[in-house]
Amino acid sequence: MGERDGRRTAAHDMFDADVASKGLGIELVSAADGAAVARMRVTPAMLNGHAIGHGGFVFLLADTAFALACNSHGPAAVAAGGEISFLRPVREGDLLEARAAERVRYGRSGIYDVTVWRDDEVVAEFRGRSRTIARD
Repeated sequence: MGERDGRRTAAHDMFDADVASKGLGIELVSAADGAAVARMRVTPAMLNGHAIGHGGFVFLLADTAFALACNSHGPAAVAAGGEISFLRPVREGDLLEARAAERVRYGRSGIYDVTVWRDDEVVAEFRGRSRTIARD
């Protein structure tokens, strides 16, 4: 699952080793050509003291989609920075979908936007900055 047009990308290999994202039930839907989609269901363990989804988990989902998008090209890329705007609260049982898109890639740097959806509502907007790295 998660392969667009039957192609595996470097992002698929990265996700295969991503213990954190998989441990939270994040699913790789697609990753190719600087774009990616990832999904996560909000569980009771993800709720904060207001009984709404903790923003850190929404950020993590967006960050995972960002990582998948910027690693879909290969070579390995990591986050140089990221920020998020929370627009609507999420609740237990919500299925969130993060859709990442490359805005620009130049040299070793890239900028990616991620929109986090619940059904047809936008719940958060994320912007990430990537940097390719040398692998040892």
